[in-house]
Amino acid sequence: MIMNNKTVISQFILLGLPIPQEYQHLYYALFLAMYLTTVLGNLIIIILIILDSHLHTPMYLFLSNLSFSDLCFSSVTMPKLLQNMQSQDTSISYAGCLTQMYFLLVFGDLESILLLVMAYDRYVAVCFPLHYMSIMSPTLCVCLLVLSWVFTVLYSMLHTLLLSRLSFCEDNLIHHFFCDISALLKLACSDIHINELMIFIMGGLVSIIPFLLIVVSYIQIVYSILKISSAHVLHKIFSTCGSHLSVVSLFYGTIFALYLCPSANNSTVKEISMAMMCTVVTPMLNPFIYSLRNRDMRDALFGVLGKKKISL
Repeated sequence: MIMNNKTVISQFILLGLPIPQEYQHLYYALFLAMYLTTVLGNLIIIILIILDSHLHTPMYLFLSNLSFSDLCFSSVTMPKLLQNMQSQDTSISYAGCLTQMYFLLVFGDLESILLLVMAYDRYVAVCFPLHYMSIMSPTLCVCLLVLSWVFTVLYSMLHTLLLSRLSFCEDNLIHHFFCDISALLKLACSDIHINELMIFIMGGLVSIIPFLLIVVSYIQIVYSILKISSAHVLHKIFSTCGSHLSVVSLFYGTIFALYLCPSANNSTVKEISMAMMCTVVTPMLNPFIYSLRNRDMRDALFGVLGKKKISL
């Protein structure tokens, strides 16, 4: 399509992963297995929390939303990647590309906000145990979840609308396996200063500030733990906080490895590798971290399996 003497892009070409052709089938089987593990693991977490009444608490309410976010986050990219690895046509329409980018922002940023909400929940549980139920009331929990969803939806919509006003000319090759916002900005042939400014400003709201607040909350938790002498109470605190801290370390460790350790020689390969960690590896590992390190989740799983065996 021609407009104002410029060729307007109607579709993009996803170049995918830099994998030699002879290893395509091997990596396809690996990624398929990882994606199925991600779907199954997060679905099990959600189903267990729904079925077991002992898990109907604020912490597991937030965990079920985190599992749903991980499930959707991986599902936005992996099916398209698997399809492209088996197809000669790796194109994606302009509308499809913006849609994929939008949902990536929604579920990626939602995880950051949910990790902050879960850190606040652990802070209240450890520092104010006698007032936990009154502070973390059902009304507050629902409000925190609604605000998290509304904020990320509006934030992602803002970036999508700003990107939709840009013109894309001639080059339509995306050196990635999904429509990443930074990769799309590199292809734009119009002014992107507003986009970059909003990424810088709003990016801090959904990544840096939540991380700093999580650090502050754990400083308070450690300070409170030092006052506790009961071994049983300490074990319970470490079992619940340890899982969350592991997920936080995995999530933010990947982000900081990407943005704080630049690599000029193979930046594209590094960006793809870190994106694979965020969209595939982290959502796959989160259910294992919470199920293996959390006694309540293990008891719920064994309880459901025990009831199923008895019924059979």
